[in-house]
Amino acid sequence: MHVKILDERVADRAKARGIDVLVYAPHFVRLPDIRARAEEFSDDDLLVVPAREVFTGSWRRRRHLLAVGLSDPVPDFISMEAAFATFARQEAAVLVPHPTLLTVSLDRDEIDAHRDEIHAVETYNTKSLPSHNRAARAIARELGLPGFGSSYAHLRGTVGEAWTEFDRDIESEADLVSALREGASRRVVRRSGLRHRGRAAAEFAHLGFENSWGKIDRLFLSGMEPTHPGHIAYDGRFDDVREY
Repeated sequence: MHVKILDERVADRAKARGIDVLVYAPHFVRLPDIRARAEEFSDDDLLVVPAREVFTGSWRRRRHLLAVGLSDPVPDFISMEAAFATFARQEAAVLVPHPTLLTVSLDRDEIDAHRDEIHAVETYNTKSLPSHNRAARAIARELGLPGFGSSYAHLRGTVGEAWTEFDRDIESEADLVSALREGASRRVVRRSGLRHRGRAAAEFAHLGFENSWGKIDRLFLSGMEPTHPGHIAYDGRFDDVREY
């Protein structure tokens, strides 16, 4: 939990590294498309669960929330309060990815304010610096929230560098949502050594692309994002809570 890329090589790498379930949540892709791709790469050896990492707030003040188990699409750039309310109506599991990472993540006060609406906090993210992961573990511990770990793979080589082991079998999307919402016992595991540190450094360096050319392409060359609340697909349902 979770990856940003999904293709045959990603699925093969996950299986080779003993991963049973991948949560697939790419940026700026609508839920029906995520769900279709997840189904394409799910088989008897690997379950791919569709999810959305929703950007709440405006582009300049965006905060990320990861929702697993959505039944209806939710756009980016709506208020945080509206996002939490929408997730609750759909009975999704709500997770905080990469807390304290740069300016796009929920901080301790924001997590505390929404503690009753959050089901887990990411305590190890391969893309985060060690200081960010230490801060995340401290937040989860202080607020009494379960943790989870993920590769957060934007690069294929990062798949399987970190994962979460639950105390139960996860054989469906519903199983995963239940485990998260119920606070099921789990263990956050990661690889170590020079190779792991190298892959983590490559993931962090990828932020440079995301926040330079990737952002320019998204904002100026690609037009309106498919997950923008003003997109025709949402039929104006989020106009009263959009912030961008």
